[in-house]
Amino acid sequence: MTYSPQPDASALAPLPDPLDDAIARATDALFELQDPAGYWWAELQSNVTITAEVLLLHHVWNRFDAVPHARAEAYLRGEQRDHGGWELAYGDGGELSTTVEAYCALRMLGVSRDDAALVRARAFILARGGVARSRVFTKMHLALIGAYPWSALPSIPPWLMLLPDRGPFSIYDLSSWARGSTVPLTILFDRKPVYGPTLDLSELWAGEPGVDVAPPTNDPLERAFRVLDGIFRTQERAGAVPFRRAGLRRAERWILERQEATGDWGGIIPAMLNSMLALRALGYDPHDPVVARGWDAIEIFTVRERGQYRVQPCISPVWDTALAVRALVDAGVDPADPRLARAVSWLLVKQIVHVYGDWNVKNATGEPGGWAFEFENAWYPDVDDTAMVVMALGAVAHPETPRVRGAMQRATNWIAGMQCKPGGWGAFDVDNDKGWLNRHPYGDLKAMIDPNTADVTARVLEMVARTGVTLDGERFARALDYLLAEQERDGAWFGRWGVNYVYGTSGALAALGPTRTGERRIDEAVVRGAVWLKSVQNGDGGWGETTASYVDPARRGIGPSTASQTAWAIIGLIACVERLPALGDAFAAAIDRGVAFLLRTQRADGNWDEPEFTGTGFPGHFYLNYHQYRLHFPLSALGRYAALRSSS
Repeated sequence: MTYSPQPDASALAPLPDPLDDAIARATDALFELQDPAGYWWAELQSNVTITAEVLLLHHVWNRFDAVPHARAEAYLRGEQRDHGGWELAYGDGGELSTTVEAYCALRMLGVSRDDAALVRARAFILARGGVARSRVFTKMHLALIGAYPWSALPSIPPWLMLLPDRGPFSIYDLSSWARGSTVPLTILFDRKPVYGPTLDLSELWAGEPGVDVAPPTNDPLERAFRVLDGIFRTQERAGAVPFRRAGLRRAERWILERQEATGDWGGIIPAMLNSMLALRALGYDPHDPVVARGWDAIEIFTVRERGQYRVQPCISPVWDTALAVRALVDAGVDPADPRLARAVSWLLVKQIVHVYGDWNVKNATGEPGGWAFEFENAWYPDVDDTAMVVMALGAVAHPETPRVRGAMQRATNWIAGMQCKPGGWGAFDVDNDKGWLNRHPYGDLKAMIDPNTADVTARVLEMVARTGVTLDGERFARALDYLLAEQERDGAWFGRWGVNYVYGTSGALAALGPTRTGERRIDEAVVRGAVWLKSVQNGDGGWGETTASYVDPARRGIGPSTASQTAWAIIGLIACVERLPALGDAFAAAIDRGVAFLLRTQRADGNWDEPEFTGTGFPGHFYLNYHQYRLHFPLSALGRYAALRSSS
């Protein structure tokens, strides 16, 4: 054997730093996902009801053969769990309404009720009270095919459309998503159509088929609403609904006015499907341009891959792009990188500067300037997206600096006008906070309003702190007071749009950490939030929280570690340390262990695995898996950690 001496150590290149290597791989992975036009766009995964309802829509329009049956069946079967049900979110144990709609869709696809999958699903449904205990939207979809009595559904009187916009109550007191879904239903619930061939699902009734008894309630307001609903339904049966025709005409006009050129309504499938159902009930021709554009929009939301057919509830290119840009800059990518400039150019074009949407009803003096979530949704820009885009614009050295700064200031002006009376911000509307609407029988998802929330408010304050845009001092003070008041006893903040307290607390700390004021109350709030995050760190070094925390407060901060939630916690703790460097030693170990978790679980391709749902649609009722959260949030966290390490 020939001896080969080792080379001189001084001639060797330094060993790669695991952190630098992880950042480089994640950066490459994220850039590989960028569209040539400049944007990022990942699948937005929800539960199977979206696909089931699209299948039903095809049936209603006599185009069920247009659905790839085998692919749709493969998707639905693949999502059923061992307990027999289908889930709202990964690992939640299954949910009744979701399972009823999946069962119905499979039956429509020709699967026998004696099929083993449906036998297990039926047992799951009956054990939870049967179809009579499902949500209103589920019952409505069943009614369209004769599987549920229209007479057992709440009334939505058409005259609601005629109430003054600024009166004690109008459709503009509903959240944007509830409004976009409900206006079409004034038509549908009035016509009460049934489209054949009908489907017999009597096997899903735990009691007598067709007999639905409302669960008991001790709430006086809920009881009053039930009495009123009974009166409205009596008027319907007697043909004595006041202003019926005028209300229906106004609802039809409202629907037509709000369709985007791309065919969308509100950028969300429920509003799109309900609008298409309303047009069908009104007798629109299948070849009418309005209908054709609607189908085109639904197709954009459709995913056909791996032998499956499934539909997304929404699409998120603006949100995905802003988050990707910010993560890449956090990771050390040159702010002047032409790929980032291309993304900013795309975002600039998407700013809504000419359309006065529904937000203008309660913000009559405001001028446009926001961004929406989707490719096109001019009627419904939102504060969260707009603040995130402003941060992305401010992070990039774009060659058209005056244009960028002008866009940022227009957006800030629009956001300022959207501030709610308590001091915070909601997502789409101003002072959309009439909580009593959630107690109407129709509002069983408890998602009828869009009040100001801590996480959206934190995003606005973070935007101000990180970009230097100007927000009136009085507005800023009110927002700060609101956010601090929303901190809960244990130090955490609730997360409305992400799961849940880990998300809310991270966002609050990311806002308060760089806030340019030395107030002691801010310091104390930041420390309490960081201490809470540290207290819920898992033994493997990561953080996790399941959707169960929305139902059971004892589950806050508890769940298997995920890449996105670990990244959120790291970002929050780093914000605390950057604000209060003297506390670095107190949180260093927690941050290091979190980073070690991300390094250990990163895949060879630079991404992370994350089947868990960490996005929130409606707390307790609808959740989301953003397929790029698992990449850009960890990249942002690792980049901020590298910057912190290099500065210490």
